[in-house]
Amino acid sequence: MPENQSPLRSFFAPVRALFVSDASAGILLILVAAAAMLAANSALAGEYHHLFHGYLFDKDLFKLNTLHLWINDGLMAIFFFVVGLEVKREWIEGQLSSVDQRKLPVLAAAAGMIFPALVYLFFVNAEGAGELTRGWAIPAATDIAFAMGVLGLLGSRVPASLRLFLLTVAIVDDIGAVLVIAFFYTANIKLAWLIGALVVTGLMFALNRMKVSAYTPFIALALVLWFCVLNSGVHATIAGVVAALTIPMRGKDDDTMLEHLEHNLAPWSAYLIVPIFGFANAGVEFGDLGWEGVFAPLPLAIAAGLFAGKQVGIFAAIYIADKIGFANRPDQATWPEIWGVSILCGIGFTMSLFISGLAFAGNNLLIEEAKIGILMGSFISAVVGYSLLRMTTDHPDDEKSPYAA
Repeated sequence: MPENQSPLRSFFAPVRALFVSDASAGILLILVAAAAMLAANSALAGEYHHLFHGYLFDKDLFKLNTLHLWINDGLMAIFFFVVGLEVKREWIEGQLSSVDQRKLPVLAAAAGMIFPALVYLFFVNAEGAGELTRGWAIPAATDIAFAMGVLGLLGSRVPASLRLFLLTVAIVDDIGAVLVIAFFYTANIKLAWLIGALVVTGLMFALNRMKVSAYTPFIALALVLWFCVLNSGVHATIAGVVAALTIPMRGKDDDTMLEHLEHNLAPWSAYLIVPIFGFANAGVEFGDLGWEGVFAPLPLAIAAGLFAGKQVGIFAAIYIADKIGFANRPDQATWPEIWGVSILCGIGFTMSLFISGLAFAGNNLLIEEAKIGILMGSFISAVVGYSLLRMTTDHPDDEKSPYAA
C-alpha cells in the first residue's frame, strides 16, 4: 500500500478503477437497466410509467407530447449524431479508412446482422406469428458500451487487436442499424417535409465545402433538419446521422473540427443520454407478463438471435475469411478468444430497445416482451462471453497462449 493511502481508500481502489476504466459506461448501463426494472416492479411503478408516458400537452400542439417521445425522438438524435461523427472519422482517417482495414469488420458485422435476423425469423415463423416478423432487426445490433464494458472487466488479458476489432465491428454494426431504421422502419413519407430536409442538408454540405469553422450555423441548421425529418415520416434520429456527415473534418485553420466536436459530445452521450434512454425504456413490468410472457415466442426469438445468431455469424465470417485468405484474423488473437468476443457481440441494448419500439409501435405487450428478450440475450451473451475469455486469455506476462492455433 502506498504510504499516503488510507486503508479505506485502498479498500475501494478496485471499485474506483472499475468506474474509470473502459468498463465504466457499460457498468453504468447495467445499473440503469436494473434501476428501471426495480422501479417498474415496485410501489413506484405508477409514478415511473406516468413520468415517461404521461401527457405533457395536447398532441395537436406538438407531436412529441410525452417525455418518452422527447427522449426517443429528440435526445437520441444527439446519440445518433455522435455515432455519425464517429463513423465519419473512422471511415476517413481511422480504422476503416482503407479497403484492407474495412474487409473483416464489414464482413463480420454483415454476418452478425444477417444470422441473428434469420434465427429470429426461424423462431417466430415456427409459431406462425406474422406480426412478429416486424421485429427481425431487434437482435441484429451490438451495444458498444455494454460489449466494451464487459471486455474492459478483463483488463489487459485480451489482445489489443481484439478490442479494436470489437469496436470497429460495433461501429459498422451501427451503420447497418441506422440504414435498417431508415429503410425498414419509416412511416408514410410526407414529401414536402422530406424536400425541406434535403434542402437543409444541402446547405450544411455547402458550409462544409466553404470550410466554415464556426459550430453555430451547423447546430442551427441541424435543429431545423431534425424538425423537418421529424415531420417527414422518416424517424427523427436519422437527422442526427445526416447532420454529423456534413461536419468538416477540419476547419479553415486546419483544426480538427469533427474530432473536437466528437470528443466534447461523446461523454455526454455515453454518461447522460444513453443512461436516460435506458432508464426510460428498460423498465419491464414482470407482473403483467407472467411466466408465459417471459417465455413467449418473441423474447425467446430475440434472445436466441442475440446469443446464437450473433456468435455463429461473426465467428463463421472471421474463420472463413481467414481460411480463404480474404482477410486475416486479428493479430495475436486465438480462435477461442475470437469466439469469446463473437459471443460478446450478442450484447444488445440501446439499438435493440430503440428498434423494438419502432417495430411494435402502439403494441405495449410486444414491446415489453421484446425488452425481456433483449435483456435475456444480452445477459447470457455477457456472462458466457466473459467466462470464455476469462478461461482462454493469458496474463500479459505469459509467454504464449496454449490455445493458439
